[in-house]
Amino acid sequence: MYIVIEGQDGTGKSTQVRLLQEYFEKQGKKVVVMDEPDGDLPQAHELHDLILVKGKDYGLEPMTNVLLFTAARVELWKKIAEPVLKSGGVVISARNWWSTLAYQGYGEGISRSKIIRLTKELLPAPYVTPDLGVILTTSDEVRLSRQGGRGKATETFEAKPSEFQQKVNNAYPKIAKEFGINVVDASGTIEEVFALIMALVK
Repeated sequence: MYIVIEGQDGTGKSTQVRLLQEYFEKQGKKVVVMDEPDGDLPQAHELHDLILVKGKDYGLEPMTNVLLFTAARVELWKKIAEPVLKSGGVVISARNWWSTLAYQGYGEGISRSKIIRLTKELLPAPYVTPDLGVILTTSDEVRLSRQGGRGKATETFEAKPSEFQQKVNNAYPKIAKEFGINVVDASGTIEEVFALIMALVK
């Protein structure tokens, strides 16, 4: 099973991924967690740092970001996700290509049809359409409060101005509607949000 938890920064993706991991491990499943575009893969980590680490801002063109993100996904899928799925395990990812639609498509202005076409050309259908996809949403007030608790932004896109963040935040409901992705209100407690996700899992 391949599960994706998606959403804007500060919606609680990492926390919910961890809880899902614990749930499936208790069921005796082999579980691998991917945090795109990094994952636990050296080459993907290098691409992550090139694109995202604040202080290493190379002023990359938006299309370059799309290509680098996609390259990282190919590596992660082929080397980490596919072997686990073929053995009957569970792959849980915080983010997937929907992030590129939101950030580079709606946020940076790259043609969304171009992003979709590139993704479908380079990655297989099981990646493009997960077994379960969930987009976490919450108000800007809650989201920014949670981000503030993590300290100063260290990633390039987290540090972008509020106008960019609003474009990305507004993108997720549109992406959910276009691709039939489940939307979960993440403004409740950790336990309440997890219960909503588990209702979809079961």
